Order: sequence, then structure tokens, then C-alpha cells
Amino acid sequence: MRIACRRLVLPEQVLSDVVIDLDDAGVVTAWQQDSPGRPADLTVGLAVPAFANTHSHAFHRRLRGRTHAGGGDFWRWREVMYREAAAMDPDRLRAVAAAVYAEMVAAGYSAVGEFHYLHHRPDGLPYDDHAMEIALAEAAEAAGIRLTLLDTLYLRGGFGRPLEGAQQRFTDGSVCGWLRRWHSLRETLAASHPDVTLGAAIHSVRAVSAQDLGDAVAGLPANVPLHVHLSEQTQENEDCLAATGLTPTALLARAGALTERTTVVHATHLTDEDVATLGAARVSVSMCPTTEADLGDGLGRAADLQRAGARLVVGSDQHVVIDPFDELRRLEGGARLASHRRGVLSPAALWRAGGTDGHASVSSQSSRAQALRVGHPLDLAILNAQSARTVGSEPHELVLSAAADDVIGTVVRGTYRESANLRARAVAAYLVTETSHV
Repeated sequence: MRIACRRLVLPEQVLSDVVIDLDDAGVVTAWQQDSPGRPADLTVGLAVPAFANTHSHAFHRRLRGRTHAGGGDFWRWREVMYREAAAMDPDRLRAVAAAVYAEMVAAGYSAVGEFHYLHHRPDGLPYDDHAMEIALAEAAEAAGIRLTLLDTLYLRGGFGRPLEGAQQRFTDGSVCGWLRRWHSLRETLAASHPDVTLGAAIHSVRAVSAQDLGDAVAGLPANVPLHVHLSEQTQENEDCLAATGLTPTALLARAGALTERTTVVHATHLTDEDVATLGAARVSVSMCPTTEADLGDGLGRAADLQRAGARLVVGSDQHVVIDPFDELRRLEGGARLASHRRGVLSPAALWRAGGTDGHASVSSQSSRAQALRVGHPLDLAILNAQSARTVGSEPHELVLSAAADDVIGTVVRGTYRESANLRARAVAAYLVTETSHV
């Protein structure tokens, strides 16, 4: 197959009349620019590298537009979320995830990291054959998105606290139990859904003890993506300091959990020492600005983390909206509000955060990828450059003016998917789950 782009926006440059040759698997075999009118199977106007959503809880989409009237804070919101978690079964999870993932592809995402802890039945007893995980894999396949399943370790309800209520279905009882299930899941996915990347996640330092952190890291293959919620709330920091004498970042560092394969999520409340530690480890930091604003989490230290050596990436987390441009614009907007100056993160830095660095975060390869590279799958988002939002924008600055509704279609591994059809499918799939309200 051959795809022609009249303009292709890469992080550092805008190319004209780019022609890309693909093999049957959607992998780039060759490309060249300045080739106007060269015959192609698909010709598009303006394209950008497709985005990676590095932090998703698919079932949280059920909370959109339903938790605002009562006010409160993160911990009050969490109780509502737990009620939704308790109602999930494989069929409902498959339906809501199919809707969420279709909405993501329609918005220009080609890959997602699903931070998944709904492992078992509500009473904690296991499903047969990894039913919840297979439901997510099937939903991703139906939507056409590349899935990294971040299977999550969750062992306690907080520092010195047992598991309660909905948390019972999150746990495997021990690190050994989790690792046994993780390796069994790896074999199952390899046989039934080989395109799914199985990663791992530590839910948080409040859900996993210091000793178990080290055992979990030691029990995983070295190339597996490892994600962890970090310092989203000040209470987590205070409880960690009281229990261990360390910040959550320092505790993870002591356990050997901070390396280039690691992505820390949120990282909102950090000390200067934490920032230096994360930067020196070259971790990725998944900021989720629409969720962090919705929950009143606070502003993270994006510019400081970038200067220290960490890589910034974005996720939509609880799916208040699914719009990579909104996440990236808020990432830069938060940095502006914190520093009282403009242009803290350049358009090129934002394209990398949404694209190449995001894809590295959910890949088994930790090194930074190129946006267009022979031997790699082709993922593109096709934009309408003449909408009321985008008309007149410089192509490389569209990251700060476009929106998800400006995405006409998305190419995932060489296959083009029209956004209008995907949005209609998302609505239909989501309505399947509308049997009750929270």
C-alpha cells in the first residue's frame, strides 16, 4: 500500500508531498518527500503522527458528567468510582472499553496503555481464563487501537490498612500470586491476541508495601513497560512519610522501580529531590491534565521535570474528555500558569509528548522512536486544517489550536479508519452499558 500526504507535520519540521510505502502489515518500507502527484492508494491533506494515550482506566468513562454536582475531593470521587468498579463484569467492561477505544481512535490516538486492576469477580474469586483481560483485548481489537495492557499489582487498602469493598477484586493476595497470574496471562495473550503488549503496573505505594515493591520489580522481565501512580494526592505523600520516612518517589527509587522503562503517572506533588531523582532515572511522566483538573489534584511540575531529564507524556485517565490536543494544550497551559510566561513547552516538545515519547512509554522498547521510520508501523492522524478552530494556524502550531473533532481519520498500522464512523460506533457501544446510572 502507498499513502500520500500533501503535508506531514513532524515534531521538528513540516514536510510537503510525502509518499509512504507500506507492507501488508502496515510497516513502513520506504518514504520520500517532494513527490507531488505520485500515484497512491490513499491521499490525505494534512497529517500528524498519531498520539499515544499512556494512561487509561476504561471503565471510568461511566463517570463522565455524573460526579460534579456533589463537589468534594478525590477521595469522595473515588467512592463513586468504586461503586462503578463493583458493577463491572466481562461483558460490560468489553462494551464500555469498545466505546472508549473507538472514541480514542476517532480522536487521533493509535495506542493506549490500559492501567488495569479489575482482575477478579466482585467477591475476589478469579474468573476463568483471564476473562476481564481478554474483554479489554477484544475491545481494542474491535476499535482498531494498539493495546498495552498494564496489569496491576494491588495488595492493600493503604498504609497499614486492609483491602475493603470493591478493592477485593483488585488483588491477587501476594506478589507471588500476581506474578503467577501475570505470566499465565502473558501465555494466554500470546496465543489469542499476539498484538497486545502485556506491561505491568504497581498501583501506588499506598497499595503495595516497600518489600513487595522490590519483589515485584525483580519478578518481571527487564523489557516490560512498568507504570505506577505517583504522588497524585498530598495525603499519599504525608502517609508515606509517616510510615516509611521517605517520599513515594524515594521509596520507589530504593526498590529499584525507577528506570527508563518506568512511567510515573500524575507526579503532581513532588519535592525538588523527587524531581531530580525522576530526571536522573530518565523515567516518563504521564500527566493527565483534564483528569487532574477535574479532580482538583493540582498543577504538576512539567517544566522542572523536563529540565531534569524526564520525558513528558499524556493520558486521558478517567476520560473526562478524550482529546489529545486538550491534554497537550492544558499541559502547556499549566506550565504557563505556574511560571507566568508563555511558550514553556515548545510545539515540538508537545508533539513529542503526545507522539513519539508517548509511544515509547507503552512499548517494550524504552528508547525514543522516530515519528516516521522504515521498519516501524505507520500511525497517522489526519486533520482538517480548514475548520473554525484550525484555519490560519501554522501547521506546526496546530497542537495548540486543533481539537479531537478536527481529526478526520486515523491510520493505525497502515489501516485508515474514518472518525465519523468511529464516533457513531462509540455512541452505540456506550449505550449498551446504559442499564443504570451511578
